[in-house]
Amino acid sequence: MLCKLTDAIEADFLRWPAFDKTPRLASHSEMGVIELMPTSDGEVYGFKYINGHPPNTRTGHQTVTAFGLLADVATGYPVLLSEMTLLNALRTAATSAMAARALAPKNARVMAIISNGAQSEFQSLAMKAVCGVDTVRLYDIYQNASAKCADNLSTSGLNVIVCATPEQAIEGAQIITTCTADKQYATILSDNMIGAGVHINAIGGDCPGKTQLAKDILTRSSIFVEYPEQTRIEGEIQQLDSTHPVTELWQVLSGDADGRKTDRQITLFDSVGCAIEGFSALRYIKSEIRDPGFSIQLDMLADPETIHAISSTYFSNLLDVGLELCPRPPGYFKTKEVYPFFTLEFLKTFTEQAEPTMNVTKEAPSHRVLRADTSLVSLIPRENFSSAERGQHPKNPTKPARRSRRISLQIF
Repeated sequence: MLCKLTDAIEADFLRWPAFDKTPRLASHSEMGVIELMPTSDGEVYGFKYINGHPPNTRTGHQTVTAFGLLADVATGYPVLLSEMTLLNALRTAATSAMAARALAPKNARVMAIISNGAQSEFQSLAMKAVCGVDTVRLYDIYQNASAKCADNLSTSGLNVIVCATPEQAIEGAQIITTCTADKQYATILSDNMIGAGVHINAIGGDCPGKTQLAKDILTRSSIFVEYPEQTRIEGEIQQLDSTHPVTELWQVLSGDADGRKTDRQITLFDSVGCAIEGFSALRYIKSEIRDPGFSIQLDMLADPETIHAISSTYFSNLLDVGLELCPRPPGYFKTKEVYPFFTLEFLKTFTEQAEPTMNVTKEAPSHRVLRADTSLVSLIPRENFSSAERGQHPKNPTKPARRSRRISLQIF
């Protein structure tokens, strides 16, 4: 599954220019952050809602919750609503593995993980599945976190080593992953800890004012990012000048830019996540849903007969009290001016728009388009209705019928 998810993310990175891109919309507080991450490829629109609240562990709550949605751009209809708390964890790990596959030293088999929360387990599984890592070396300032991670990975097939210091953890590691949660400037890795030829997978950055690496490491590394406009706000490179050169990962994957050039090069993936990765994860889930037991169908439209009955009653009441169908600019109609042989129908398409000064009377042309509320409505030709509906007396067509107080409204 992690291999397929990684490939799905890479497939979307290879068509990066097709996507709308914007830095995520973030609401920061002292306790954490809530973010909305939208994007579209022109055919499908998607967004992810996610929070990050490290202090939640003190009250027995999850630090992260998330959900996401896909919608059809042509109709605007939602097509998938999914939880993303677990999916986002998998997505983060799959993105790291995708970057490591392109940037890490060849035949890298040992990974050090500094900070051993839940994400460290997903990172371990993804690096094993996608990159062939067989050994993980763990370090956390809280020893019980490392012990829990090691226990959860005990049946994974990985060789798991719990270390007493970060220096011990990175010994012999070709890939170094940092994934701390605290929202603060911190130095998890100092410059003298990083030797030549390693790949650093820095995934802890997710907000302004939060870093993990010493600035000197950045200046010695070739830096690769997802979306520079967002990474400069939230990633490790917020420590650097805004003109410091970085390479976008999609350019490496597409062959438009170089990745690792030499064995001694330090590559740094400064990952903060981006909307396209969430989009890819949702698209992958949608493609994999085959068992109806894993999803339910939601009715997005109410029963048409019910809508018709409700709307007829509603507009009858409007007529009874003499209210307007919409705020009335000069010359616009009131409901008391609408005769029963006019039926209002919401249009999917329209070709003619009424002049703002037009009044509606029974002499009005039969194909005018009016504005009611915020939707466009059409006057249906009189000949489509019975004599009573046309406002004619049933026995004498030249005599007006008694005025009805009902308007038929069909909603699409």
